[in-house]
Amino acid sequence: MIFVKTEDLKVGMRLAKPIYNKKGIMLYERNTKLTAQGIISVKNFEFIGLYILEPAEPLPPMTELDLEFERFQTMAVFNLKENLQLMISKKEPKGIKKLINSIIKNYGNLYTKITFMQNIRSTSDYLYKHSLNVAILSAIISNVLGIHGTEQEEIVYASLIYEVGKLNLKGDLISKENPDEAELEEIKRAINEGHSVLDYSYKMPMGVKRLVGQVQRKIYYGANDDNEDKKMFVGTKIIEVADAYDKMTAMKLDEVPSSEIKAIKYLRSHESQFDPETVKALIYGINIAAPGTCIEFVNGEKGLVIRTNLEDVLKPMTLDFRHNHIHELDKLDEDDGFQIKDIMKTMDNRIIIDKELLEKYKDIVEKTLKER
Repeated sequence: MIFVKTEDLKVGMRLAKPIYNKKGIMLYERNTKLTAQGIISVKNFEFIGLYILEPAEPLPPMTELDLEFERFQTMAVFNLKENLQLMISKKEPKGIKKLINSIIKNYGNLYTKITFMQNIRSTSDYLYKHSLNVAILSAIISNVLGIHGTEQEEIVYASLIYEVGKLNLKGDLISKENPDEAELEEIKRAINEGHSVLDYSYKMPMGVKRLVGQVQRKIYYGANDDNEDKKMFVGTKIIEVADAYDKMTAMKLDEVPSSEIKAIKYLRSHESQFDPETVKALIYGINIAAPGTCIEFVNGEKGLVIRTNLEDVLKPMTLDFRHNHIHELDKLDEDDGFQIKDIMKTMDNRIIIDKELLEKYKDIVEKTLKER
């Protein structure tokens, strides 16, 4: 599988992922060969490119949940783009409430974890995809924390619009993660200008405006003292964690993203910045090192997660392929070499899950657990 920019697409290339329109209707299924009309459609939808299968490459497995998540993301990004552009033009957003309700319906009332997947993004669509993903993650986290109703709606609403001012930025500043001092000041000015346009959205709840203001101050200016930290809204803590996690794991054309494992390690190691209970809620809401995940150990060996550790998601029960040996990572020393360094992924940033191998070692796992 390779990623091909839109301008380099050729007739006859096979799609590794389906193509949806703004209403979520599938236009082209996976493994479909691109036609001249298909390439025109891709350009009209302003896609930056597509994942294409190599000539002899078999179709990689994707679950129905994976496909539905991608369909929802595609549809919601189109919707969000229209609404944010209305807002930055000081016009009333028409479909934002419907989008908020859709996000909460799909991801704000779940009883199971989801596999949170990233789509590749460029400067032109970075803000829309980032804001949508922060909103989805915020819905998941708030649900785990038991936040529903109006408060959850306000958190998701604020997640979608807290960076609307970045639409006034030029060049790659809209997606730059480590700006210099001058660039940071320019970004802050854009964020402040974006906050001022909220005054033109007369139907926007005051709770959303207050939350957006605090989120912007926290992310771009930081808390000044302990008293300010204590006054932080729960929604601010949620959005800050969701914002950081998405930025670290986002796929860009010119950058290799951090894995979920590395992102969680970072969030957990910066307790003064990211609320530990909120980080824990994120871990409970999405799949991190789920059974069947192929992994790399610190010592360079490869292995498989065979059982999740509910107490510490980064220390599951694993199997190393070379020695065919089961390790309970929470019972091993940190320097033994068999702690998880990273997870293994496909070219499109999906976690490599080997359910057949997991099933093969099922009897060994059950026997080991009985012996212990």
